[in-house]
Amino acid sequence: MAKLAATKKALMAVGIVVIIFSSSLMILFLGTLSFGESLPRQIHVACVGDSITEGSGYPENLQAMLGANYKVGNFGVSGSTVLANSTLPYISQQACLRAKAFQPSVVVILLGTNDAQENTYESIDAFSQDYKKLISEYQSLESSPDIWLVTPPPIFANNMRLSNANLEQGVLPCIEQVAIELDLPLIDVNTVLTGYPDYFGDGVHPNSEGAMLIANEISQALTSDGATAE
Repeated sequence: MAKLAATKKALMAVGIVVIIFSSSLMILFLGTLSFGESLPRQIHVACVGDSITEGSGYPENLQAMLGANYKVGNFGVSGSTVLANSTLPYISQQACLRAKAFQPSVVVILLGTNDAQENTYESIDAFSQDYKKLISEYQSLESSPDIWLVTPPPIFANNMRLSNANLEQGVLPCIEQVAIELDLPLIDVNTVLTGYPDYFGDGVHPNSEGAMLIANEISQALTSDGATAE
């Protein structure tokens, strides 16, 4: 009997460990969507973008700058584009759906870098139309979020076939024109980062200092606009 009781206790202990492990995995999964727990009356800010959003750390910095009245979600997808005629259009990614399910009050869109890639850029004439379609996905949400467009950082020397000339001559003018046509605010991080090539180790992705500058520009724009928790 003593041996049977010991066996039962051992099995129970294993079961508890399994439950804790499973719960930890769930928390880890949910934690990839946003930072911390949602609190009542918080402003949800969805950061939509490519690897600069997903991996630079700027959304985390933005959360720290905005404070507890805001809930920032990172919905970046490395390699994604505005252009639908590419291998990874953002509008077709699960992150796009997750950003909508987040029911944001604010959507910050930082895309366009991968659209300057040599092959993808061949479809640049469709950029404005595809950008408007992506924007409309969020404008139609029940939460009626404010949409903020962000110019991508400059592209420096790199081995990823990403061209700053394509960015300057095609992508940036399209983003600026869409902002005018749709009467949407535009945050210009491109100009801010132009003088900091040392903030881009591979010529494309900002380091911690670059990410901090991006977050600072976005934070100042959001707070100067008078956005406060409701």
